[in-house]
Amino acid sequence: MPVEADYPGVFLDEVPGGVRTISGVDTSVTAFVGWAPMGPTDRAEPVASWGDFEIKFGGLDVRSLLGYSVYHFFENGGRKAYILRLAATDSEFADGVVLEPNGSDFENALLPADESGGLYDLDRIEILNLLCVPGETNPVTVIALQKFCRDRRAFLILDCPEGATFDDVRSVPGIISADDSINAAYYFPWILAPDKLQEDRPREFPPCGFVAGLYARTDASHGVWKAPAGTDASLAGVIGIAPDKSLTDTQNGVLNRKAVNCIRTLPDRGTVVWGARTLHGADELGSEWKYVPLRRTALFIEESLYRGLKWVVFEPNDEPLWAQIRLTVGNYMYDLFRRGALQGSTTKDAYFVKCDQTTTTQNDIDRGIVNIVVGFAPIKPAEFVIIRLQQMTAGIKV
Repeated sequence: MPVEADYPGVFLDEVPGGVRTISGVDTSVTAFVGWAPMGPTDRAEPVASWGDFEIKFGGLDVRSLLGYSVYHFFENGGRKAYILRLAATDSEFADGVVLEPNGSDFENALLPADESGGLYDLDRIEILNLLCVPGETNPVTVIALQKFCRDRRAFLILDCPEGATFDDVRSVPGIISADDSINAAYYFPWILAPDKLQEDRPREFPPCGFVAGLYARTDASHGVWKAPAGTDASLAGVIGIAPDKSLTDTQNGVLNRKAVNCIRTLPDRGTVVWGARTLHGADELGSEWKYVPLRRTALFIEESLYRGLKWVVFEPNDEPLWAQIRLTVGNYMYDLFRRGALQGSTTKDAYFVKCDQTTTTQNDIDRGIVNIVVGFAPIKPAEFVIIRLQQMTAGIKV
């Protein structure tokens, strides 16, 4: 309020700066869906550690991939997870009946016809970044999962079929949705790891739990804009890749061009993720969302702005508001630029924020709409590094 000066002197008045803070949202909150021997079935339950999962859902069970994938997630750097336990819905079944990751009962429990219960219990989670349904490869279900994630600004980590070989995944048959596969990535092959319930004997497990943990670890150490792949993307708690699933460089190149992210065991590097493409990243598609870190960065910015601009609702829709929006969003984008999330040597090269009479017309104002346009230049991974060598002739001084 204005200060009322009724005598000579110095008066102080605090004036709001008009700048609000937009905080970046979490990027690696992961939901796992599957069968477990115990635990709630009417909601997605949070777990903050493997010990938490053991207490709430019974730990590992040889009949289910869910527990193993959650274990691999936390072992590889995962921090926050939600567990959606699916159980048989038929009243004649006991609560402990196992639902097989591709069986009809599992599919029905996962995707209810009226979009209530099952997968849709995840809608009650405050924020969802990553989704894993260990071992799920049914094309119809996978496409439905892609749409679910696209609608919620989440990202789907997909497993190849158990036992799949190079020839089996060359075409990634039947699971690419033209619009929604930009929010999904596909990994090959299954990974050899010790089975804690079988005296640590080697067993193949789906890659999604390992990879989700790697996503979380990379986000925490470098940022969501860093590709979760490469020589520093080694997987913990693994033995390697089965000999019949190992790839040559040529085979890796073929699958990479088809948007299959390969997992390989390299000398002195261990078992690493050696691909960072979305399911829509095949060369022939020419997608602008070709790369996992690029797409996930966009989702991160979208979700952060969506949540950070809710204060705009019901404010007077005119230049003072637009100026506040430009300043608030500009500060957020500048912080991303400063942290190395965007391309360019200057802010002008890295991003722009528009909110004025060119984006919001009088007709928009009359309808209660304010339009904000944000553009940014994301960093793309150096997928191919080309080194040019020049041979020097002996005796020539440089």
